[in-house]
Amino acid sequence: MSFNIALSGIQAVNEQLNSISNNIANASTYGYKAQRANFSSMYAGSQPTGVQVGSTTQNIGLSGGVLSTGRSLDASINGRGFFVSKTGSGETVYSRVGIFTKDGSDFLVDSAGRRVQGNQLTPGVESDGVPGDIKVPTQTLKAKPTTEIDFAANLSADWKKPAIAFDPAAPDPASYNMTKVTLAYDSQGKSHTVSQYFARTDDATNSVAVYTLIDGQAPSAGTGITLTFDQDGKLTNDPTTLAMTYDPAPAAEMNITLDYVGTTFQAGEATTSVNIADGYTTGQYVGVELASDGKVVAKYSNGEQQAVGQIKLATFSNEDALIPVSDTSWTANGADVGTVSLDNPGKSVAGSLSTATLEGSNVDITSELVGLMGSQRNYQANSKVITTENQMLQSLMQAM
Repeated sequence: MSFNIALSGIQAVNEQLNSISNNIANASTYGYKAQRANFSSMYAGSQPTGVQVGSTTQNIGLSGGVLSTGRSLDASINGRGFFVSKTGSGETVYSRVGIFTKDGSDFLVDSAGRRVQGNQLTPGVESDGVPGDIKVPTQTLKAKPTTEIDFAANLSADWKKPAIAFDPAAPDPASYNMTKVTLAYDSQGKSHTVSQYFARTDDATNSVAVYTLIDGQAPSAGTGITLTFDQDGKLTNDPTTLAMTYDPAPAAEMNITLDYVGTTFQAGEATTSVNIADGYTTGQYVGVELASDGKVVAKYSNGEQQAVGQIKLATFSNEDALIPVSDTSWTANGADVGTVSLDNPGKSVAGSLSTATLEGSNVDITSELVGLMGSQRNYQANSKVITTENQMLQSLMQAM
C-alpha cells in the first residue's frame, strides 16, 4: 500500500513540475497567466490511497507588468476585461494579448489569426455601428468638398484706413491692412485658394471690411462682409458668417460658409488663432492604428484619419470559470462565468486601453523557483519511501 501511495505522490509531483516548468518557460510570454497545480487526497472507502492533482488553475485576475512596444496596433488593458476574437469555426475566444494586425482580407486579427470582435463604424455617421468582425477599408478615400472655414483672429485696432479703395480685379497692398489665405477643395479633390483681404473702414469706427477672392476671382456670391466690434473689441455681427458660392467647373459648385466667431479688435499686432477648412483631397490608404478609446483608425496619404471600427472588451462576473484553450486564451462555454458584458474600453467596469504597450506575464520567477525546490524535496521523499519499502521486501524475502 505504501508503495502505491508513494508512487502516486511521485506522479502528482511530476504534474506539479509540468505546471512550474510551463510557468518558468512562459515568464516572457505576453498575457500569460501563471498556473498552479492543486493537490487532493485519494481514498478507497475510508482508506487513503495516495494523492493526485485534482485541478489546475490560472491566476487570471492578476495583471502582469506593462511593456512598451512602440507599435501602434499593440494594446494592453489597464484593469478588467478581455479582448474578444472569433476562430474560423465561429468559436468566441477571450484573451489579454493585444497584438493586432490586418490580414490579407483586410480584417483586424489577433496574434493567432482570429478575427477581432467589435463594432464596424461608418465614417461620418453618428452610430454605434454593427457588431461583428472589424474590416479596415483600404480603397481610395474619396475627396470631400470644403463647406466650412473657421477663422478667428485679432484685427489690430492700431490699423489705419488704407489710402486707396480695394479693387478685386487687382488687389493693391496699399488698399488693405492684412491678407490671409485658406486652402479649400472641390468635389474632385482639386485645391483652391480662398483669399481674405482685411481693410479698416474708418479710423474713427470699430469696423473692418473683408473682401474675398477664390483663385483670384470674386465668387458669384459672398464677395465680402463688414465686421463690426463694440467698444471692448468684441464682435457684434449676427450672424458671424459669410456664405460664398464659387463654380470650379467641371467640378460641382462650391458653397462655403466662412465663420468669424471669436474674432476680436484689439490694439497691438494682428494675429490669427484659427484658420481651418473642412474637406480634403483624395487619399490612398497608408496604414491603421489603434486609439486609446479602442477605435480602429485608418490613415490616408492626404493626412486624413477615420475611425472605422470600435474594439469591445468583455468582462465576466466570474472570470475564474473561464475554460483555457491555450495558455493565453479562454472560452466561456458554461454558465459558471456569470454575467457577460461587452463595453468600450474605459466604460462601465471595463478597463482602459494603453496603446503601443503589451501586458507581460504575471509569473513570479522567485516564487516558481521556490516551488521547484519544494517539488524536488517532495519527489525525493516519495522516492525514499519506495526505496525503503523495496529494501524491506528484499530483507523479508531473504529471511524466508
